[in-house]
Amino acid sequence: MKINKYVEDLNKKSAAELNDELVAAKKELFNLRFQNATNQLDNTSRIKEVRKNIARIQTVITEKARVAE
Repeated sequence: MKINKYVEDLNKKSAAELNDELVAAKKELFNLRFQNATNQLDNTSRIKEVRKNIARIQTVITEKARVAE
């Protein structure tokens, strides 16, 4: 249910907003990996969650690009 709401929110955003969100998610993933490498990360499952969110964002971007063709 929570995931479906997130995807619906992504579908409502423009391409520029999606790209901004993608950049932010990639930065967050980098920071999480850095924290994990230095043993500062408590919730390691957050890495997996952010990776899946990046894939969801990229999927919505691709879908919007195909519709625009």
